[in-house]
Amino acid sequence: MKNVLNAFLPLYTTTLLMLLGSGLLTTYISLRLAHDEVNGTIIGAITAANYLGLVIGGKVGHNLIARVGHIRAYVSCAGIITASVVGHGLSDFIPLWIFLRLVIGLCMMCQYMVLESWLNDRAEPSQRGTIFGLYMVATYLGLCGGQIILMAAAGTSPSMLLIVALCFALCLVPIALTTRTTAQPMSPAPMELGYFFKAIPKLLAATLVMGMAAGAFYGLAPVFAISKGLTTQQTGLFMGVTIFAGMVSQFPLSWLSDRYDRQRLLFYTAVLFALASLPLSVLPHLSFWWLLGIAFVSSMAMFSLYPLGVAIANDYVDPQRRVSLTACLLMAFGIGACVGPLVTGAVMQPFGGNVLYFCFTLCGVTIGAISWIRKRQPEIIVDAPLPHVVMPDSLTSSPLAAVLNPTLDEEVIQEVMVDTPNEAQEEEGESADRVA
Repeated sequence: MKNVLNAFLPLYTTTLLMLLGSGLLTTYISLRLAHDEVNGTIIGAITAANYLGLVIGGKVGHNLIARVGHIRAYVSCAGIITASVVGHGLSDFIPLWIFLRLVIGLCMMCQYMVLESWLNDRAEPSQRGTIFGLYMVATYLGLCGGQIILMAAAGTSPSMLLIVALCFALCLVPIALTTRTTAQPMSPAPMELGYFFKAIPKLLAATLVMGMAAGAFYGLAPVFAISKGLTTQQTGLFMGVTIFAGMVSQFPLSWLSDRYDRQRLLFYTAVLFALASLPLSVLPHLSFWWLLGIAFVSSMAMFSLYPLGVAIANDYVDPQRRVSLTACLLMAFGIGACVGPLVTGAVMQPFGGNVLYFCFTLCGVTIGAISWIRKRQPEIIVDAPLPHVVMPDSLTSSPLAAVLNPTLDEEVIQEVMVDTPNEAQEEEGESADRVA
């Protein structure tokens, strides 16, 4: 553990500072617009623009890193993000904010790709779980730390944007000063969308719904808190506790996922998500602590859905296709994360904040129904299942470049990139001999 911390401390520090600014910015924008009584549809559109930028950034980041290298790509994107954050304070023009969120999402995806490819290249197979586990801890601590800053400031003045810009400026320092630049150039992976639409259509549909729930949460949970009459400090605590629930749920989930039927576990988790969200959708008056406790359970279930979906999808897919599978799942999740805030924000405007958790209830029921139906599902490949990997349920730290999947070794990736007709012919010949 000590050796891992010493080797990767600059990357972990950079991740912590970057997510500190990102978590604070996301909640601040929603709170600021809610206090200004901006239409819920517009708030959802701003959140959707961020996720759309993340999706686009998967391709842009790959080309940028290949052209100028990891450090230059990270530094240039951090500079653009800092300027975009300051731009929010120069004008209240909503279309400009939507564009700036798109740019920030695009550049942040490039930064995630730099960090995760760097970690993946330097991680020994025996230490990969520890390395990426600490990376997830830094991610969640950064997101929660942003909410703590919001609680301490207890305001929605434009000066909060200076703190966000400060975080993104400081995250440059550890990367710029490091002398360890051993990350290798990235290779693109084939998507194979048609194959996965036929092989795992239900899982892709469930992943889309998971993305809708996660996108709506990050963009509209602060609006829900304001609709319940919470102060800025209470809203910061609400967001911090519910995001922290995601980190708490991952490690018990890893233990359960490796010991019980994953599809059944996904069903029970979706049911828990629906049941935990239901009281917050129908009860108009709850004390703050009851609100916090129920939302904590709901978030634990919600943040467990995507990692389970990824694990199940890997059970049904050949090892040679796991690289492109990651890209397809993230693409489905990203599309859902764009649609979720738009639809939920539009419905919240006339019907109130409780609609957010009513939508979560519907998402839980839908995912549960999809996971319950097992007809026409492809048979599980015996040698394919992988150990459960701790990962987030959003694009905030999952680059679209499938080649960055931390569960894969370089040999598996190379098998996807290289055609092996001779091996296939040899296998066919061996099968013919056995039949004869």
